[in-house]
Amino acid sequence: MVMENKTSLPLYEKIWVKHTFSRVMDSFTLLLLFLLLAYRVSSYNNHNFSCFVAFLCESWFTITWITTMSTKWTPAHTKTFLDRLLLRVSDSELPALDMFVTTADPVLEPPIITVNTVLSLLALDYPANKLACYVSDDGCSTLTFYALVEAAKFAEIWVPFCKKYNVQCRAPFRYFCDEAMANNNDLPQFKHDWLKMKEEYEQLSSKIENAAQKSIPCQLMGEFAVFSQTQARNHPTIIRVIRENKGISDVMPHIIYISREKRPKQPHHHKAGAMNVLTRVSGLMTNAPFMLNLDCDMYVNNSKIVLHALCILLDSKGEKEVAFAQCPQRFYDAVKDDAYGNQLVALPMVSQFTMLLV
Repeated sequence: MVMENKTSLPLYEKIWVKHTFSRVMDSFTLLLLFLLLAYRVSSYNNHNFSCFVAFLCESWFTITWITTMSTKWTPAHTKTFLDRLLLRVSDSELPALDMFVTTADPVLEPPIITVNTVLSLLALDYPANKLACYVSDDGCSTLTFYALVEAAKFAEIWVPFCKKYNVQCRAPFRYFCDEAMANNNDLPQFKHDWLKMKEEYEQLSSKIENAAQKSIPCQLMGEFAVFSQTQARNHPTIIRVIRENKGISDVMPHIIYISREKRPKQPHHHKAGAMNVLTRVSGLMTNAPFMLNLDCDMYVNNSKIVLHALCILLDSKGEKEVAFAQCPQRFYDAVKDDAYGNQLVALPMVSQFTMLLV
């Protein structure tokens, strides 16, 4: 009877944040904007063309203010209950998940960044046989493919290390930035394994950096031969299974590289087109009911993020109301002197978790 009650409990709850003062100030500002517009309209005959332009600008600012105010009018924190989810759904019953990573330019988006994003996904706390990572390379870069092949080899030891020691940040370049992390574990074997993993990652980074300095990153033979006659904007579709999961006991998910077909003077719709191709290819190969979408310069800083999202998506209320769950991105590489970029850093401070409803 107790177990039955626990399985019927909601998997998440929304905790509404009270911010009366902020609402009052926002409403007062909106009132002043309406009064200003009313003044412009009532005294239109007494003003010139410049006042008309000012009226248009103030009208646009008012619309923008209403839109901004509406998005933060009723903020809420979403609290998920992983224990209830695991009581309701066993590991073998968890739904499959396709993970999408998109990149377009190996110069503007260095492959080592994409590699770290992929590694953080491969090490998620989720059954590996239920995961598939698809990487879309819109630049059709031999370097990006080479980096992913080498990253797959490194992942064979990185993923078990993360799960053995319950590593929180599973993107290596961020994890090894903090030397203090090496002293946070009292297990005698940890320090030795930590140093070994750091050395292996430095070797991986060196391989990719050395390959990036060459006009041709590697010999175009074997699995790389397909890149011998390709151009960034003129090539056929390339699909390569870099790593295939062998079964339930396998600790590594599928890794699939995709570079969609591009031809000169044919529109390709940029990232939207890449996402369309990813969904079509994944639909034929793994056809998971849920998808996780990341840019190449993002990494997962919570290894249980999929379980948190499923608490919302599998809840009886969430299934009826929620289209998708979205976490705000924290920009680790934001430019301090960028006046427009600062808002990207400040956004997560205002909105910790956003629920987008149908």
